[in-house]
Amino acid sequence: MNFQDFLKYVPKLVEVDLPAKEAHFKMAPLERIESLKNLNFDNINPKKAAVMMLFYPKKGRTHLVLIVRNSYKGVHSSQIAFPGGKYETLDVTFEKTALRETHEEIGIHPESIEIIMPFTNLYIQPSNFMVYPFLGICKEEIVFVPDGNEVVNIIELPLNDFLNDDLIITTTMSTSYAENIEIPAFKINEHIVWGATAMMLSELKEVLKKVL
Repeated sequence: MNFQDFLKYVPKLVEVDLPAKEAHFKMAPLERIESLKNLNFDNINPKKAAVMMLFYPKKGRTHLVLIVRNSYKGVHSSQIAFPGGKYETLDVTFEKTALRETHEEIGIHPESIEIIMPFTNLYIQPSNFMVYPFLGICKEEIVFVPDGNEVVNIIELPLNDFLNDDLIITTTMSTSYAENIEIPAFKINEHIVWGATAMMLSELKEVLKKVL
């Protein structure tokens, strides 16, 4: 989609009722859905994080950025993700966290990003994080400067490709909580995007399809 055309639809996005868990669960493994439904936060004290779902123009066409995380000792090693990270007290708000982490991870200055709206927060059980996603836009073309300590690659996903249902697959994986289970996922440029990122992508996609 032409980026200038996309910008005309942006004001309508904030009017959409977020599908929340209904959209999240479409991309959650069956083994996880019941536990997610029955979470009791009286007994959980999750860490906090925020991510940026950032749209921008590339050669006039609308794109969404994802990152490939570096390998490290942790449950999210080498996974596909949105730019983002852990909330710090100095951030004051989760929105500031998303902006700061996007700057640190892929080099986009906060002043270049317009936050459009928050999306539904999502609890990630394996790492005990509550993640707060934000939809943002850059109106100018982007020169990415990835932090080599955290980001091994950048995925520039055209909006038209993202909206194509052919990206959604079912695959078999071993996860931190189960061996050889079937999971729904997005297949993007030969990358398998699953788990929390896929769940957030699902909500984003449903909201976009209501407007575009």
